[in-house]
Amino acid sequence: MKITIIAGARPNFMKIAPIIKAIKGWNELTSERLTNERSLIQYRLVHTGQHYDKNMSDTFFEELGIPAPDVNLGCGGGSQAEQTAAIMVAFEKELTAHPADIVMVVGDVTSTMACSIVAKKLNTKVCHVEAGIRSWDLTMPEEINRMVTDALADYMFTTSEVANRNLIRMGAVLESKPKIRDLQSLNNDLHCLAPQSARKQASGQTTVQISAVEPEFLQDPSQKYASLTKNTKNISQRVWFVGNVMIDTLLANRSRFRKPEVWDELGLKEKEFIVMTMHRPANVDEENHLRETMEQIVSNVHGLPVIFPIHPRTAKLLFGLEGERVRGLEGMPNLHIVEPMGYLEFNYLVERAKAVVTDSGGITEETTVMGVPCLTLRDNTERPETCTIGTNELIGTNPAAIKPALDKLFAGEWKKGGIPELWDGHAAERIIGILSRVNE
Repeated sequence: MKITIIAGARPNFMKIAPIIKAIKGWNELTSERLTNERSLIQYRLVHTGQHYDKNMSDTFFEELGIPAPDVNLGCGGGSQAEQTAAIMVAFEKELTAHPADIVMVVGDVTSTMACSIVAKKLNTKVCHVEAGIRSWDLTMPEEINRMVTDALADYMFTTSEVANRNLIRMGAVLESKPKIRDLQSLNNDLHCLAPQSARKQASGQTTVQISAVEPEFLQDPSQKYASLTKNTKNISQRVWFVGNVMIDTLLANRSRFRKPEVWDELGLKEKEFIVMTMHRPANVDEENHLRETMEQIVSNVHGLPVIFPIHPRTAKLLFGLEGERVRGLEGMPNLHIVEPMGYLEFNYLVERAKAVVTDSGGITEETTVMGVPCLTLRDNTERPETCTIGTNELIGTNPAAIKPALDKLFAGEWKKGGIPELWDGHAAERIIGILSRVNE
């Protein structure tokens, strides 16, 4: 089986790292047990070049042990339409020259949608990792990307039962468990994807489990197929609830988190600083709104340092083309704007922060697993489990809502939170175990 894996932007890199590792583990297992070449998984890694800043791209490949891409399409920059068109033109040539059985896309960036469209027009199956999440906010480009990708995908892997429900509403079929072989057989295979040292310690016992999820709201897949009309009975979209590959990467690298230079430079202490990130248009595209938001954060953290690794989009507005700062920042001595950080350094800060203030979806997942309070400057979220189960709370985009939330934090009244089901570090292993069978 040949899989083309698409990576375009920083969030993608964290999701493909465990998948590539799982493919290598599967091939090692296959070489040991089988002689059938069709059981080996060949992959080709395509970097679209959507993010081209070194700290937003190259550094992540180095830190997470991702091999160099087989090709970089160099499609960075431009408007949404320009970038989408550039990726589609370049990827069509790439996939024509290097056909695949499956094109695997992850997340919800422009590359995800653009490459899915190209793959389907070339009659290639599409696999979407992190399918089904929805904010229901069509002003977000990412929401458009998710909806289009899920409408086209043949195989979809989800992080939560909420995502399952979203996909079932659009007509996809949830697989309660793998049907090609029995569940125990798959669990045994997945167990063997672990490093050899871990296999020996386990003494042959299965430690990796794939979920046999059968929520009450689902009907049996065979019954669902039977209910389809004659004109739609060939629809074959299939969904598996496998967990969260972002968390695979987090747990695999948590012991490797690395102290950034800013830690010693500012004399930071655990739980005595705030981490802030902002990049979404609703927060950063209007200067007065951005300044007021930052003022509310900085003035209500009881003098604690606020560390702000700045996204290129935000930096462009904050500093302008001439490098001049937005008016009023001079009165925020505890605000420390720093360059974007690598994955290991950034999460070193997050894990030790008193709280994180962000508008990023992925960071809310990481703070949930690490048990760090998270204040999200958005009116909606595509990851509701981080609020209902985890440590995240939606604050909204109105700067006036920031002070009450921070007061709650400093009063010691923030919720403790828990970890969602199957966010256990083994999602990628489940994905590869399933794909190795469905495409036989």
